[in-house]
Amino acid sequence: MNTIPPAHLECWMRNYYFNTNIDISSSSVESFSLADIRQLTDLTQKELDSVVFNDSSSYGSFDLRKEIAFRWGNENPEQVMVTHGSSEAIYLIMSTLLNANDEVVVLDPCYQQLYSIAESIGCKLKPWRLRPEYNFVPNIEEVKSLITPNTRMVVVNFPHNPTGASLTLEEQQELINAVAEVGAYLVWDAAFAELVYKDSPLPNPNLWYKNSISLGTLSKAYGLPGLRFGWCIASSNILERFVYRRDYITLHLSPLVELIAQRVIHKVDSFLNIRLHQAHTNLKILSEWIYRHKEFVDWAYPQGGVCGFLRLHTISNSEAFCRYLANVYGVLLVPGNCFNYDNYVRLGFGSSTPQLIEGLNRLSKALVNYQAKPL
Repeated sequence: MNTIPPAHLECWMRNYYFNTNIDISSSSVESFSLADIRQLTDLTQKELDSVVFNDSSSYGSFDLRKEIAFRWGNENPEQVMVTHGSSEAIYLIMSTLLNANDEVVVLDPCYQQLYSIAESIGCKLKPWRLRPEYNFVPNIEEVKSLITPNTRMVVVNFPHNPTGASLTLEEQQELINAVAEVGAYLVWDAAFAELVYKDSPLPNPNLWYKNSISLGTLSKAYGLPGLRFGWCIASSNILERFVYRRDYITLHLSPLVELIAQRVIHKVDSFLNIRLHQAHTNLKILSEWIYRHKEFVDWAYPQGGVCGFLRLHTISNSEAFCRYLANVYGVLLVPGNCFNYDNYVRLGFGSSTPQLIEGLNRLSKALVNYQAKPL
């Protein structure tokens, strides 16, 4: 593997996440506390005290994998592997299944981990561009034209981070058929799958295509990023290859994490419904704010997730502006260059409603005052 570039988004968050007091950048819903988890799942102190910190299974406990399989998979726990967030799953997928010179089709813009690992291996990347002039709406005919007999892997994330764009059910099936026709792997990042506003969530491609690998996490839609719990769903022979590589890195998850994750997934609708209701409220507030500030920003209305990709009309260097916003106003935004778009920012609206309102108020002032006082 060649030298892997810095993960720009993670570097930005490391520098500013703990040094600002208002976060309107994150792609996650508001986080739950352990007290919330205990209340929503009826998890008792006795159950927590009974945890013994033995090693866990390389794939995750059977009962936990069964919960995941019945909620998001095809009800077969043998096709589920739990991971340290979806980031570990992404690393295992790319480092195990790809070789130098493999052709990889990937969304653009995109979460960096979904393409930089492949790039560092020496793969040939073919971007499926979500074009701002079309409001980042995916063009299924374009991706079909990119997929060839040489394509080794197609990597997608819907609903999309950072724009909130998505596919229709019919378009999803067209994509699956196009990938299956050449026998490539389909990596389906479903971090926001159930956090949608109009249509029903898109189903797991594994229901139809054996070479698909679906990723999930409790971080984004379920409010538990600090738990660092994720999973991948794939055929058992693919998962077996991941385990061999995992033996050299993380080995397994903590039994405490597995206990909490199992209880959360068993009652996951309780977590989802609370934050989905909040997201609907916050999306309305943000949409109205953008309309009032249309001289400064515009966006494509998101179909899912809790972030939007805002184009800045009067600012070409979003990183400089985001530094100004953080240092002067204590507000965290993600500059668009983390996604290779310099005059955009990612704005997250999954926080508490009061925090979002306060963040937007400060952002309004910064947009007006920035030109007069740039750093």
